[in-house]
Amino acid sequence: MSTATTSPPSQDKPATYGVIFAVAEFRVLFAGMLMYVLGFTFEILGLSVLVYEQTRSAFLAAFAFSMGFVPQVVGGALFTSLADRLPPRTVITVGLVLRALPGLLIGLLPGMPVAVMLALVAVAATIAPVFSAAISGLLPDVLDGDRYVLGRSALSLLSAGTQIAGLGLAGLIIAVLSARRLLLAAGIALLLSALIRRGIRSRPARAAGPVSVGGTIRATMMGNARLFRDRRVRGLLFAQWLPIAFTSGAESLVVPYIGSIGKAASAAGPLLAAGPIGMLAGNWLVGRFCRPAARQRLALPLALLATLPWLVFLSRPPLWVLAVAMFTSGFGIAYELTIQQPFRDSVPAELRGQSFGLNSTGAMSGQGLGPWLAGTLAGFLGPAGAIAAVGGAAVTCVLGLHRVLSGRTKDRAQEPGSATSIS
Repeated sequence: MSTATTSPPSQDKPATYGVIFAVAEFRVLFAGMLMYVLGFTFEILGLSVLVYEQTRSAFLAAFAFSMGFVPQVVGGALFTSLADRLPPRTVITVGLVLRALPGLLIGLLPGMPVAVMLALVAVAATIAPVFSAAISGLLPDVLDGDRYVLGRSALSLLSAGTQIAGLGLAGLIIAVLSARRLLLAAGIALLLSALIRRGIRSRPARAAGPVSVGGTIRATMMGNARLFRDRRVRGLLFAQWLPIAFTSGAESLVVPYIGSIGKAASAAGPLLAAGPIGMLAGNWLVGRFCRPAARQRLALPLALLATLPWLVFLSRPPLWVLAVAMFTSGFGIAYELTIQQPFRDSVPAELRGQSFGLNSTGAMSGQGLGPWLAGTLAGFLGPAGAIAAVGGAAVTCVLGLHRVLSGRTKDRAQEPGSATSIS
């Protein structure tokens, strides 16, 4: 139940930022997420720079950068049931404190071996999906109806904007102080974000069950299986995973593509910036100005808008055309926003947190595998051909998922073992 003092918007009108920020708990979550994303950005960049300074190994520097991401797949697959089996405020607070420890320890203890630094960050990253699942599972309790959708949009805008600003600020800190001080700043930011617990109402766990390691793993795997047996939930998960996995693969080949047409690598900068700018614009416009009913109808067109522009690369057009194409694709990513409420409404209440954790884990896995697939194809087709190929695969996925994107699948309409379609 929301703590807002303002009346909720009518069903045929979009919510406003004034309405969602009038909710005290949302303001608290927003501030906490800002500090979390800032701390995470500081930590990953600081660790990568520090490892390179100590080893002069580009491989180890890249490996250090990945330590903040790859272990999250393990945590998301095995432990996210904790987001429902423990009180949300407890999960959020403990998760943030544990996430702060690597930056604090590395920043305060000079001379720590590289292997230990990497292990600390990897362990902390493993529990990150549980924290994220708890935040996502709590949001529908804080914001209802269309306010929930706009709240998701606001958090997406915050995450993208903070990462961009955080990288710039991190560069200044490294230049003036050092990478170790940047890691210390990361730990402090994450520790400060743990103070958000004071502004979050105490709520009971949504589901009863074991919290031991073995019991948590079993509960997570059984919960994931239950979610996948639901045709509508499965389709909505695939809709959020597959197109983005292929488009991330296409994006990963932009730099090689620029090289293949004889341009300087610096020319890739404006192209790579066009996508995030389009994404920010799409999330803002669709989340803020589209009526709820219209937003639902936009899911399929926006998904096509996110995937079709990658086919343009095959004709090797001028760079400004490619920039427009990537901006358009980024704008179309707002299709994910249009299916957030149907996804929330389709999952069982006792698995809400875990469902968001599963969604996040699948998305991260896809964004990791997409570039690998695209890179493999580039060896046979060249960068332009590979970009068009994975773009075509993304379009195919969207068309194959047209029923779920159009809202024409029913909740819990399919029993185990009866599915033959991805939607």
